[in-house]
Amino acid sequence: MLSSVERGDKAPTVVVLDRIAGGLDVTLAGLVAEPDDERIIVRRAADQDRVDETGGWQRTILTPVVPGVNFEWVRSVLPPSCDAGMYPAYAPGSHEFVAVQSGTLTMTLGEREITLSAGDSVYFAADIPHGYANRAQTRCIYHVAALIMRPRSGVGSWGTRR
Repeated sequence: MLSSVERGDKAPTVVVLDRIAGGLDVTLAGLVAEPDDERIIVRRAADQDRVDETGGWQRTILTPVVPGVNFEWVRSVLPPSCDAGMYPAYAPGSHEFVAVQSGTLTMTLGEREITLSAGDSVYFAADIPHGYANRAQTRCIYHVAALIMRPRSGVGSWGTRR
């Protein structure tokens, strides 16, 4: 019967739909309902978490918190000559993508140091120590998209510094 319903050869009765839902371990309403609003989460600018760090460094967590999803997108602003510090390695399977919007960002990735300018981007496996610094005399704005392989706590997977 299920195959016939899938092919469109037969129209299921409510009883058949209930059996299909039971076999899929969902409710009948869940089987036939439109996707709910929990699949789309809007985070307005006014609701984004902004953290002002020592030295004038700011970071804004742009993405909404989604249970079970360890992804964040953060906008950071480093004033001139600001070092945001080093971060410990995350769990294996963690990833970061960094894109510089303006200014110059110097990153330490393990033992390697790279400099990124406006428009540049980098990917790295985040299971190494990594750091962010602005050694220039103009501010640097950059974005970090991160998939961190560990449970989230607090406002974000990056704790109080990022």
